Amino acid sequence: MGEWSFLSDLLDKVQSHSTVVGKVWMSVLFLFRIFILAAGVDTIWGDEQANMDCNTKSPGCRNACYDKSFPMSHSRFWVLQILIVTTPTLIYLGHVLLVIRRENKLRRRVEQKLGKNGMVKVPKYSDEHGKVQLKGVLLVSYMIQLLFKVLLEVGFIVGQYYLYGFILMPTKISFPHYPCPAPVDCFISRPTEKTIFIVFMMAMAVLSVVLNIVEMFHLITCKIKERKRRSSGSVPSEVYSLPSPKHSERVTLC
Repeated sequence: MGEWSFLSDLLDKVQSHSTVVGKVWMSVLFLFRIFILAAGVDTIWGDEQANMDCNTKSPGCRNACYDKSFPMSHSRFWVLQILIVTTPTLIYLGHVLLVIRRENKLRRRVEQKLGKNGMVKVPKYSDEHGKVQLKGVLLVSYMIQLLFKVLLEVGFIVGQYYLYGFILMPTKISFPHYPCPAPVDCFISRPTEKTIFIVFMMAMAVLSVVLNIVEMFHLITCKIKERKRRSSGSVPSEVYSLPSPKHSERVTLC
């Protein structure tokens, strides 16, 4: 599990800048994908090529049969999937940290100018505790990373089928080409266990897609309701009057 610690630390920071549905997606990613992948998949797959039995001892036949049926190990495929799918989230985290850094500098300038001018431009997206509000450019950034996660997940789900040619692990695979002297049947070890893990990991990918779509609709619905509530009054400007330097606006995520 140690190789996942750096990614886990980064994704843990995203928790404080995500919606409720986003936190659920993060829990699914940690508990049902990263943890299962790190704890159980390698012991089941192991050295799959060495455990494959073929009905011939012709040199190179087993290697060719394995390479044709498994261009990439399922466990490595899922590691690549998790890393690529989480990349948009990490890019969003970098954007949030950049915004917070800029607004902290702006906040210090506000405190310096407070005694000279009662009307100053204040931070728009974050408060002094580093909490951000999903609106404006941050909302656009958040929605884009959700869209990319959906597209990447769907791409990996479809790509898994086209890469291997099957969803359920077969008990044997046939290979009629060189260097095998004739059509050869190679038998896969523990196909039932592998099938269970394949179905489970694919189900988690589908659940991830559903959660991201639900989060997108949640944000859209929330912003529509917020706009309706504000339609009766004036829209807040980026320029406010600060009555006190200790005053901080409590910002909550949509």
